Amino acid sequence: MDFTDTPEEAAYRAKVAAWLGANAEPRHAGRSYKARYGDDALLPLAVEWQAKKFAAGFAGITLPRDYGGQGGSRIQEVIYNQEEAGFVVPRGVYEIGLGMCVPTMLTYATEEQKQRYAEPALRGDEIWCQMFSEPAAGSDLAGLRTRAVRDGDDWIINGQKIWISGAHFCDFGVIVTRSDPKAPKHKGLTYFFLDMKSPGIESRRIKQLSGQTNFNEVFFTDVRVPDAQRLGDIGNGWRVALTTLMNERLAVGERPAPDFDEIFALARELDLEDGPAIADPAVREKLADWYVKMQGLRLTRFRAITALSRGQEPGPEASITKVVAGRKHQEIAEFGMDLMDMGGVCADPQSMPMRALFQDALLSSPMGRIAGGTDEVLRNIIAERVLGLPADIRIDKDVPFEALPTGVK
Repeated sequence: MDFTDTPEEAAYRAKVAAWLGANAEPRHAGRSYKARYGDDALLPLAVEWQAKKFAAGFAGITLPRDYGGQGGSRIQEVIYNQEEAGFVVPRGVYEIGLGMCVPTMLTYATEEQKQRYAEPALRGDEIWCQMFSEPAAGSDLAGLRTRAVRDGDDWIINGQKIWISGAHFCDFGVIVTRSDPKAPKHKGLTYFFLDMKSPGIESRRIKQLSGQTNFNEVFFTDVRVPDAQRLGDIGNGWRVALTTLMNERLAVGERPAPDFDEIFALARELDLEDGPAIADPAVREKLADWYVKMQGLRLTRFRAITALSRGQEPGPEASITKVVAGRKHQEIAEFGMDLMDMGGVCADPQSMPMRALFQDALLSSPMGRIAGGTDEVLRNIIAERVLGLPADIRIDKDVPFEALPTGVK
């Protein structure tokens, strides 16, 4: 494991730091752009920021120049993300499209489609969403029921997706559908991309406990999609979906604040009944535990970064960082509110420490343990692909999807 930048990497890091320093606000303990401005006000800020990044050469760092990218290395993208983490920038609008949808398009779309869709997404002119989850198929993605029926040169899609980030403002989306209910559930899927303004698509925003409304239910009623917008072969949608999910594993992992630095600062600021919180043995024990986890995650990420720097691909160990980081983020948010005693129930940013950072995090942190793979799914990946343990027995492996019991008579 190599902790130092090469001369080329150091020069790139300095270039990134200089540009961010001139164009973004340094991060201080407090609320993110989304918490500060809300979902709707965030959108124009994100559009403006994405255009700036593209013009400066920091959008699509690893994507080919032929499609508007920079043709750079994975380690350059890691360096940019590390440096950007030190600044408050409008996030949560383009990450899915650029981190998951566009890479899938570049793997499976035609050359004409790559030329048409990749660069506008990188410039920020068009926004993409990913439509996988369904009310009856959450972590079991292959259990989805949204149907796609062939009709000449088109497909007719009917069904429902849920927890779709940004669907209400997105221009395009990718979707996995069931095209053959007589095949086993992993083999009867077909993958498409579509225009989110197509007739028959209805998005309904979901209001969360945090007050944010970025998630959507999306309903499809006789939505017509040309076969030319199919990605991958008919019935091979699971393989295409795995491409998207592998890109998601790289895009999701590190959690936003609060982390150790924030809970340490809060413990130094607050007083308990018997003195400063930082002097309490129980508090110090918690802080020590989270510090160890933070360093463990840091070193695990260094393994992936070292692999990228050497031109290698990181392995399934990336699942470890997400499992640990997601739970740690939730625990720190809960403990921060506990330290505030009765004040922990107050979410007013003007009166609470760190602008109610911990209160916001508590409401949003459970999502981090679901998006990008639930804790349970990731533990299976770690057990089977990292530790080499036997795979779970699957009694539905060769059963036609339509023959699977649903609990509905």
